[in-house]
Amino acid sequence: MEGKENEWWEFLVLFKAILNVTRTASRPIAAGDISTFQSFVFLGAQLTLALGVLLCLNHYSIALGASSLLLVITYPLMKRITYWPQLALGLTFNWGALLGWSAIKGSCEPSVCLPLYFSGIMWTLIYDTIYAHQDKKDDALIGLKSTALRFREDTKQWLSGFSVAMLGALSLVGVNSDQTAPYYIALAAVGAHLAHQVYTLDIHRPEDCWDKFTSNRTIGLMLFAGIVLGNLWKEKETGVCSGRISARLSGRGAEPKESG
Repeated sequence: MEGKENEWWEFLVLFKAILNVTRTASRPIAAGDISTFQSFVFLGAQLTLALGVLLCLNHYSIALGASSLLLVITYPLMKRITYWPQLALGLTFNWGALLGWSAIKGSCEPSVCLPLYFSGIMWTLIYDTIYAHQDKKDDALIGLKSTALRFREDTKQWLSGFSVAMLGALSLVGVNSDQTAPYYIALAAVGAHLAHQVYTLDIHRPEDCWDKFTSNRTIGLMLFAGIVLGNLWKEKETGVCSGRISARLSGRGAEPKESG
């Protein structure tokens, strides 16, 4: 839900600029199909629902969730201030990596949560830089900034670096959370997907940028499958080990004692 709120808030803040971007000029608000007032009503409804969910969590998670509000509010403004708004988006959008863990565990485990959060930021820099290349000409004309305009022809080198950092952080997550083979197989698949994505990317073709951007759904599915299967594998191994230990202890208990 936080992602949709960010998107809606960004649209409202950058409304006038979006009118001048060819790709987004036909969206409901920009086209006049939805009024600004109706947009704020819808945003308010989303925020109310989000608050309801947040208040159902533990106190640690409530405080953690509330602490992300500054990021949510300031992110859309970054496009007018810095060439790194994608970094601001990464910091904001991936806050759920911290919040999700604390909602289940009651607090954050830094050795797992921080590299997971970092990997999400790197991933956001990858896909949102690709996304920004669609609008770079319009952005340059209306004064909006992005990593696409910052990196220009060096985009692939930057994306390669972000990919390596992302995979390294996810590997650290696996080590620190005692992940199993399925997780690392998924990471290998993610690495192959990222390599193909970056190698074949044509930053001068908006259609290709869109295709590469949407292909990141596959990365999310692979990671999700790797985490689920990795944890199931871990539970199975733990169960087998526990069973063997119990059997050994039972066997020892059944051994006849020597008579004095």
